[in-house]
Amino acid sequence: MKSILITDANIVNEGRIFRGDVLVQNGRITKIGENLAEESADKHIKAEGNYLFPGVIDDQVHFREPGLTHKGEIYTEAKAGVAGGVTSYMEMPNTVPQAVTIPLLEEKYARAKEVSLANYSFFFGGTNDNLEEILKLDLRNICGLKVFQGSSTGNMVVDNIESLEGIFKHYKGLLAIHSENDHIIAANLEEYLTKYGEDIPVKFHPKIRSEEACYDASSRAVAMAKKYGTRLHILHISTAKELSLFDNSIPLEEKKITAEACIHHMWFSEEDYQTKGTLIKWNPAVKTAQDRDQIFQAMLDDRIDVIATDHAPHTLEEKDQVYTKAPSGGPLIQHSLVAMLDFYHQGKISLERIADKMSHNVAKLFRMEDRGFIREGYFADLVLVDLNDPWTVSKENILTKCGWSPFEGHQFQSKITHTIVSGHLAYENGQFDETKKGERLTFLTNI
Repeated sequence: MKSILITDANIVNEGRIFRGDVLVQNGRITKIGENLAEESADKHIKAEGNYLFPGVIDDQVHFREPGLTHKGEIYTEAKAGVAGGVTSYMEMPNTVPQAVTIPLLEEKYARAKEVSLANYSFFFGGTNDNLEEILKLDLRNICGLKVFQGSSTGNMVVDNIESLEGIFKHYKGLLAIHSENDHIIAANLEEYLTKYGEDIPVKFHPKIRSEEACYDASSRAVAMAKKYGTRLHILHISTAKELSLFDNSIPLEEKKITAEACIHHMWFSEEDYQTKGTLIKWNPAVKTAQDRDQIFQAMLDDRIDVIATDHAPHTLEEKDQVYTKAPSGGPLIQHSLVAMLDFYHQGKISLERIADKMSHNVAKLFRMEDRGFIREGYFADLVLVDLNDPWTVSKENILTKCGWSPFEGHQFQSKITHTIVSGHLAYENGQFDETKKGERLTFLTNI
């Protein structure tokens, strides 16, 4: 593996920014210092004051392989992620077939080993009847267990209370939850179907998949986690009301109940349905401007621990249907870091906090082995960013297979120039080097 020397970078790491150099050898960071220019390396990257971040770790993506590869593939979506500064991802089990047995899960790992430019892990899927299989999982080699407490794409909902309690009681790894109450949603949907038929205006999506549906399910999950001491991670928080369920009085390493905010819930609000339509139809729904702003604040004050995308591509043809047929989800992985950097330019967040929420905290929360920080001895997962090189999202520069983005037409202020994945320079100024693939993530279980 080629060695890499990065010089004269503004290094953003562990709560500070400092000018320095980084030497990468055999996939890992071997030296961090101020005068490493004389070190020999196969590749010398002159940062010239650009900002070096730890690689983004996205803890919630849907890459659609196997079975749904007309929307996306591990190859295409991982590549789009690398172009956006994502060096590692954790992918969800609601594919076809669903990853609810260990052999099916390992098939996804085998495929990623062949084609994924980014590092990877895959969630196992919980069902009403696979607890025996869940308890066979090697917790060092998977990121966690995913349970749909409310149905979304794939209908993997666990709706048997005894099955749910069994998972919470017996599973010792990290349990990630999609948290919406299906019964409340069904009643709301019936009301709008009666009024509008199948072609319900999409602006009512947050009324159908309502605040009540989210809070009811999330509060039940938190209560159950407290009862059994479960490591619970609630995904894609979408309401201000849910924020009362989370704690910022203790360090992340001591938390057993954690939460994630997604880019779209911090960027869009219900006002955007008028112009974006079903392109911003997600589950859970984008809700009010107040919800959006309070989620952002909770991310800043550590009630919410990490930032992710819930990257979930569909084709434009699928999206361009009436409300009841248009699927929820959209592509975001290529633009997550530059979107957060736009918030930095607006004065809403510091660069150090971006590194916390997109890298450091994800590594802490999942107990990742030697990743998420710019530290000597750690894997070299690094992203170099020019903070002041504006560019506009267009069909021509979108890399995800579905070929569209809710950000089309938006001008981002920052540009990713280099992405290093496990010591391999995978992306440099618009060009990819695919000669080495990403690596399987591993996790510490004795903490």
